[in-house]
Amino acid sequence: GINTDIGPGATGHRGLAAVPGREVEFTALADQAIGYCHAIGGTAIHVMAGLVPEEERAAGAGVLVANLKATTAKAAEHGLTILLEPLNPRDMPGYFYSRVEQAAEIIDRVDAPNLKLMFDAYHVGACQGDILTRMREQRDRIGHVQIAAVPSRAEPDEGEIAYGAVLRALDGLGYDGWVGAEYLPRAGTDEGLVWLQSLGMSL
Repeated sequence: GINTDIGPGATGHRGLAAVPGREVEFTALADQAIGYCHAIGGTAIHVMAGLVPEEERAAGAGVLVANLKATTAKAAEHGLTILLEPLNPRDMPGYFYSRVEQAAEIIDRVDAPNLKLMFDAYHVGACQGDILTRMREQRDRIGHVQIAAVPSRAEPDEGEIAYGAVLRALDGLGYDGWVGAEYLPRAGTDEGLVWLQSLGMSL
């Protein structure tokens, strides 16, 4: 999977999907991502919602729903899934959504079979907690799972989250998709892979 581009310039943008007045620019970014993902044989695109001031959140929700209706229809022509990922406010202040329930509400409003939730246990843990309960509640909406330690965002063998329990719960829920290890290695990538053994998996 890939992300949509964060928008013009590296400062002040984290996507444009929910930003009022930027619909034309978002459409160009979404079309670009669909073209790239299809060309490389990818299966999913995380649509970046963007930074939206509190006073524009209601308008932003309407913009996001309209943008996603159009984008999911285009993505479906290539068999692609569109993903929404809430980002915790410590790492990404001002991002359109930080709670899984907010993304779930948007998914339900769009009502497209190829629109799913990216359940990033790191962001859920850093913002909300109660990961297993939320994972069970959102099971039918989950299209991808990501993991990292909380609060360090390092390998998932330290910190507050018992990832052995999380992975067993995913198996119990019948989840058969990918689990992405999206973390910041403590040292090098290869050295950090010992976390797999600590969770009972082989290298």
